[in-house]
Amino acid sequence: MFRTEVKVGRIPVTGVQPVVHCGAVPAKALIGEDIPVRATVFREGHDRLGATAVLHGPDGAEVQRTRMTEGAPGLDEFVATLRPAVVGPHSFTIEGWSDPYATWHHAATVKIEAGVDVELMLAEGGSLFRQAAADPDRSEADRAVLARAVRGLEDTTRDTQERLLAAEDPDLTDVLAARPIREFLSPSPAYPLDVQRALAGRGAWYEFFPRSEGAVYHPESGTWASGTFTTAASRLPAVAEMGFDVIYLPPIHPIGRAHRKGPNNALEAGPHDPGSPWAIGSPEGGHDAIHPDLGTAEDFAAFVERATGLGLEVALDLALQCSPDHPWVAEHPAWFTTRVDGTIAYAENPPKKYQDIYPLNFDNDPRGLRRAVLRVVELWIARGVKIFRVDNPHTKPLWFWEWLIAKVHRSHPEVVFLAEAFTRPAMMHALGRAGFQQSYSYFTWRNTRDEIAEYLHEVTAETPAFYRPNFFVNTPDILTEFLQFGGPAAFKIRAVLAALSNPMWGMYAGFELFEHVARAGAEEYVDNEKYEYRPRDFAGAEARGASLAPYITRLNRIRRAHPAFQDLQNLVLHPADNDGILAFSKSRRHLPDGQYRAPAGVAPPVFPGVPDAAALTESLPGRADTVIVVLNCDPHAAREATVSLDLAALDLDPADLDSEGRFEVEDLITGARWRWGADNYVRLDPFVEPAHVLRIVRED
Repeated sequence: MFRTEVKVGRIPVTGVQPVVHCGAVPAKALIGEDIPVRATVFREGHDRLGATAVLHGPDGAEVQRTRMTEGAPGLDEFVATLRPAVVGPHSFTIEGWSDPYATWHHAATVKIEAGVDVELMLAEGGSLFRQAAADPDRSEADRAVLARAVRGLEDTTRDTQERLLAAEDPDLTDVLAARPIREFLSPSPAYPLDVQRALAGRGAWYEFFPRSEGAVYHPESGTWASGTFTTAASRLPAVAEMGFDVIYLPPIHPIGRAHRKGPNNALEAGPHDPGSPWAIGSPEGGHDAIHPDLGTAEDFAAFVERATGLGLEVALDLALQCSPDHPWVAEHPAWFTTRVDGTIAYAENPPKKYQDIYPLNFDNDPRGLRRAVLRVVELWIARGVKIFRVDNPHTKPLWFWEWLIAKVHRSHPEVVFLAEAFTRPAMMHALGRAGFQQSYSYFTWRNTRDEIAEYLHEVTAETPAFYRPNFFVNTPDILTEFLQFGGPAAFKIRAVLAALSNPMWGMYAGFELFEHVARAGAEEYVDNEKYEYRPRDFAGAEARGASLAPYITRLNRIRRAHPAFQDLQNLVLHPADNDGILAFSKSRRHLPDGQYRAPAGVAPPVFPGVPDAAALTESLPGRADTVIVVLNCDPHAAREATVSLDLAALDLDPADLDSEGRFEVEDLITGARWRWGADNYVRLDPFVEPAHVLRIVRED
């Protein structure tokens, strides 16, 4: 005998997003982030229906309820936005329901116009509103509005059209919008959202090598004195002044001697060459130790304290690999791969070879190795590190990252893991699903307008539920041809694009000095800092006008002043009739009154470095913070174009428009103002200014 189990509600709700692995893995979200949700909601026949998105907080209580609107016409798609206000595990559901008012109103309008069943339709409307007024949860004010509609429908002294208009009164539609008449309520399953702190998915990163900051060359002996945490701390105020939120340090541990690399990755190192920080481990210690040239644990604590006082958070490299001199090599040989000739396999990324590094093997003693790594991570958390940039996570098994990140988050939910994984998309996405909050990305190699547009659509519209990119413009390993040959304009273009298209971006020291000379035949810097000291005269370059630091400072201040730049999924691309011109907008709207119920005692969410930025849109009830970026992607020539704006995407209000349907914009780079509309001429010369960064001017 067959048993039939119904798996859909009376009003089917399918295709809910954002959902990862059918809800087995929480979708990613940030405090204060606008999360687009969507679902397919449909029913049999022609009766009208509605949908509601409901957000539940960490305690399971409902904190937001918003009526969904129809998305793509004819596809039964409904969309809405949810905005979590506290950190912690949330969930959301989509409620499908029959809409008796919309069904009746459509039928009544058609039939009364045709003179069919006129009195019957008006009577059915009166009955519907009487039932709604009987709802015990409605206020007396609501009941009065519904009663007035009943009287209007039943007033036979008026003509038919006047009676019907009683059911279209604005007061009535407001009441029904706030509390719709709903039948056959059919909720979807609850789907999880992992809401994390702001720096898990927002913020500007700056990378430097502490050993280079304050390093001194002694020409009489041909030797270097390494910079220390104390000298490196003197660089922190300038980094903070540029508007960065995170200061990222490459590994700070002792460096091995065996197979130490020399300048430019030379196989032979001189007696005073410092070696690569990623060749971790020596007799002085391993991943739990500090390189003695940099200072002591107390010196590191002082560095962290200084950074914190400047509004910077310290991120540390977690590179799970060892030099041949690492204590683990002798103590735990099973943690490495031994080849048939008895040697331990070193790291390779053909054609690159890293003879100074032994990769870890997680298959021989997984329990012992994972305990050791957890101990290392917890030690650095105790030393004040809450962000880890993980080196080459794609060369370790996924089960390990899933275990480690979950284990750490049980005790330290604030800890952030960034995956430095330049590999196949399937693995990069899988690392996100395993728990990494953010990842390096292929943004670095997307240079043409069409390449950039395609990639921006992918990371903002297709993968945000599990993959959040951090747009680094350069790294110690990566100096793209675009930067090598594009001149100073190329550096401006990449900075604008990274900083303003994505809530996370990063740069490695030297970018602001236009460093662009590559090692012959390689896409990396000549005299690479990975293998030698490289102190820089940042202040001197700025005094000479040879620094991009003031421009970077401007971009970061623009990011901070406009909450629209702090979300990932609100980017909309706009067409331009020149293949060198990229245009996009971002908007963030104030939530309507009554749509969100914050838990008692919870303050509004804040963005990195800007305590009052989230309040910007809140101070303009019902208004939006909207920004438009138009960028010349060609560093070699001026480009002209007509930019055609999707006006609906700009959240324009009638008050924003003049009599000709145009609105005022202000360029946040130059201060110039123009009147813009649907189609707008631009000319951008990269040697003068490659971008318009426009805000829509809205008066209080």
